Amino acid sequence: MRTIPFSPPRIDDKTIQAVTEVLKSGWITTGPKTRLLEQRINEYCETPQSLCLNSWTNAAELVLRWFGVGEGDEVIIPAYTYAATANIVKHIGATPILIDCAMDSFLIDLEAIQSKITSRTKVIMPVDIGGLPIDYDFVMELVKKNDVKSLFNPSTKNQELLGRILVLSDAAHSFGADYKGRKVGNQTDVAGFSFHAVKNFTTAEGGAVTFNLPEPFNNGEIRASLNISALHGQTKDALSKTQAGQWRYDIIEAGYKCNMTDIHAAIGLVEFDRYAETLNRRKEICDRYTTNLKDLSKAILPGFSNPYSDSCYHLYMLRIQGFEENDRDDLITDLALKGISTNVHFQPIPLLSYYKNLGYKMSDYPNAWNQYKNEISLPVYYDLSNDDVDFICDSIIEAVNSKA
Repeated sequence: MRTIPFSPPRIDDKTIQAVTEVLKSGWITTGPKTRLLEQRINEYCETPQSLCLNSWTNAAELVLRWFGVGEGDEVIIPAYTYAATANIVKHIGATPILIDCAMDSFLIDLEAIQSKITSRTKVIMPVDIGGLPIDYDFVMELVKKNDVKSLFNPSTKNQELLGRILVLSDAAHSFGADYKGRKVGNQTDVAGFSFHAVKNFTTAEGGAVTFNLPEPFNNGEIRASLNISALHGQTKDALSKTQAGQWRYDIIEAGYKCNMTDIHAAIGLVEFDRYAETLNRRKEICDRYTTNLKDLSKAILPGFSNPYSDSCYHLYMLRIQGFEENDRDDLITDLALKGISTNVHFQPIPLLSYYKNLGYKMSDYPNAWNQYKNEISLPVYYDLSNDDVDFICDSIIEAVNSKA
């Protein structure tokens, strides 16, 4: 029987050699490789500053803390996202305000956002799903509207300086995607990427934020401040302290511990050298799925572009018309019995016990439910062969038709 995993990382001799070089160098924590990776991100995303950390989650949470979001504040997020988007809001004591998907879309209903904005709204955190970006300009224009700005009630210096709602885009899925001809990462105030093991671009574990805040903010100073926050509030990192006579440091805040190591950054630098090749192969796989499944009458095929953006092909999110949740789960089991690993992206936030117990109800988000109940994510990774793609499609067609 074949064994087709869902999304293994691309690890080969180049990756192993890069990590081995770091291990042999004697410097394995945050250092020159991490800083070089940040430089590459700045160039790729055409953004003034970036900071690599140990996860998207910690990177985005540091931004919320820097902006002063806390008890009594609200952060607008989509109902259709991974739990991390909501969890970081809860970590800082604020309230997640959920918005349903747009009709027949995995993306947030942009037209519904304004009705949820109150004097307590401090941040809007839209989410790119499956590699396809949301319409960033729509959200940026929204927060700058006079009637929206008039509701903003700043409670910290940074909030007063911005004078409006902060837009922190959850771009965990969309590193390498295009928005209006430019790479994602420079369209909103701050963008956050995930480099987790299953992502297109991986550092095994890790993430990054890019900073594009307007004047009078200095993005370099913000990056430096968050870098201190990520190292226990320490004014020097470990590499700086190794310089002759430079051991002394200070602690200027009760910070956190979420820096990226050079071991992880070395993996990311290899990923950069071949990322165009990776994205091309992922596109070929997704296109082959679409070609093979287009005649399956029940298949609702995913889109990978719209008038303003092009996907980075992170996920192939197939839906099966007429299927309910149990039918989809049976299909997952049928495929697993043939050695095919699949997944579901995602269980909407109101389905999860923690948030359900807080009073969020799935019935309030019907579009999110309709997208979720019959969604199945198919394997997409660089080393997936065309023969395996064809086998997966044949297996899906057989299983779906057997339920007719």
